[in-house]
Amino acid sequence: MTASLRKTLLALLGDPPPEATLEGTILFREEGYEYETEHLMIDLNGMESVPAILLKPLNQRGPLPVVLYQHSHGGDFDRGKGELTESAGYLQDPSFARELTAMGFAVLSIDHWGFEERKGKLESELVKEMLLYGRTLWGMRLFDSMRLLDYIGTREDLDDTRIATIGMSMGGLLSWWLAALDERVKVTIDIAAQVDTETLLEKRGLDHHGFYYYVPGLLKACSTLQIQEMIAPRPRLSLTGASDRMCPVDGARYLDEELTKAYAGKGRPGHWVGRILTGGHQETKEMRETWKTFLRKHL
Repeated sequence: MTASLRKTLLALLGDPPPEATLEGTILFREEGYEYETEHLMIDLNGMESVPAILLKPLNQRGPLPVVLYQHSHGGDFDRGKGELTESAGYLQDPSFARELTAMGFAVLSIDHWGFEERKGKLESELVKEMLLYGRTLWGMRLFDSMRLLDYIGTREDLDDTRIATIGMSMGGLLSWWLAALDERVKVTIDIAAQVDTETLLEKRGLDHHGFYYYVPGLLKACSTLQIQEMIAPRPRLSLTGASDRMCPVDGARYLDEELTKAYAGKGRPGHWVGRILTGGHQETKEMRETWKTFLRKHL
């Protein structure tokens, strides 16, 4: 079932990009007090080079476990991978860069299509352009993410058997979709991204999310639950604010109940943790401490 559904989803996401070399060019390195940074351009899609940053803790030998940080949307196209090192207003301080490298992880992040150094075209234009070529913008962001996993495998200083992905909002959606599509992701953490599409539709909340997220024919092929069940039994933590209109709480509760059963059925009940906590569409202090504990335990 999983392999068949994965094939169906990949087809719904549209034609993949051309073959890529995965070649990464280091533009420059810089060393701070807590971690060193590589500024990179990587060929992930054969169409345009992708700006990336790789952070590594100081004085630690590889190969290092890797956290793939997926940046949020927030309607701020000036900020992409830069969110990793400088928290957006709805994220906690210190930055994810400081927290994750202090935990001994390498951290890798890219600008997704339309953000920061890739913001030459408006998102609305990218949606239309991708559709004209039989692609979807959501698919292209996910395909870049999957190719990024390939790139990790080319680096001797990174451990491609210990990969986690984390993000908030769009970054959280990318995290659990990527984990469903690619089993190389061993640990998944999503913040403010537990969106049950069917509940969103029922609550007339579709306009809370941009056009980029909608995949033609998705609900004809499967449910949100069926996508997320593909992650089981790999460890996953999902954190939702009780007042988050973008993640209807009824849907989050439903997914929690069903995923609890799914993980128990696969003999790994402790690998699924779904928490509905105080707050809205944000990362709270409670969420920060919760995901740090989960990541330490499972990666």
